[in-house]
Amino acid sequence: MPTKSLPVADKKLLAAALAAARNSYSPYSRFSVGAALLTEDGRVFTGCNVENASYGLTLCAERVAISAAVAVGYRRFTRLAIAGGTKRAARPCGACLQVMAEFCEPQFRILMVPLDDPKKVERAALRDLLPQVFSFAKP
Repeated sequence: MPTKSLPVADKKLLAAALAAARNSYSPYSRFSVGAALLTEDGRVFTGCNVENASYGLTLCAERVAISAAVAVGYRRFTRLAIAGGTKRAARPCGACLQVMAEFCEPQFRILMVPLDDPKKVERAALRDLLPQVFSFAKP
């Protein structure tokens, strides 16, 4: 979907994700990712991937953004933009999707753009990317 047909709020969120990708620390994979998370009241939190020589300790951009928001008291989010990948937009990994499911409704919107062609926007709902979420009854 071309960016011309997107709402202004989505364009701003995508711009924030693209800017966050520039801060990526990805010396091992050379695969930069940025994320921008929108809260219910309109605040935006960003994150980038932060790699580690011990690959399992790498932090994904999506979880960095969510953690930043949660750390200051936010718990309700409306959408997330992800900027990463080259010809095709990067998708959130399973761990990131599961973290999203902890805080977001199934209809939570995810926008994805490749760094090489940020006008090539893809959209999905959380339920489409993670149809069988793991969950406990919330306390």
